[in-house]
Amino acid sequence: RTIPLFEGMSDEELGRLRRLGTRVEVAAGEILVDQGDPGTYCFAIADGTAGVFVSGEHVATVGPGSTIGEMALIDHRPRTATVVANDPMVLLRFDTRSFREMLEDMPKASERIHGILASRLRD
Repeated sequence: RTIPLFEGMSDEELGRLRRLGTRVEVAAGEILVDQGDPGTYCFAIADGTAGVFVSGEHVATVGPGSTIGEMALIDHRPRTATVVANDPMVLLRFDTRSFREMLEDMPKASERIHGILASRLRD
């Protein structure tokens, strides 16, 4: 529940999200998403940090509570950044099908995703 996407959700909703997603552990230095690639999955960060790079330039660091890669699942366009694990990370991975199911069937999750995207557009 420390991930903003999951805040305020019932135990039943959290259980459903855990079933839709896959827990993934990655090592430091692993590329999570690569700029220009098609988007077929996204992540919610549970533990660890990652660097965000656009055209090789470091533009941000993301950590627990952040989501990675959801924009490409929504607009069906190539990844806009490369994201690399700074240290060992624990993530929840959603493929296109499970992400779409979450947006269609879980109003709280859908509302939060749209809020995250709106916030990024404002920044």
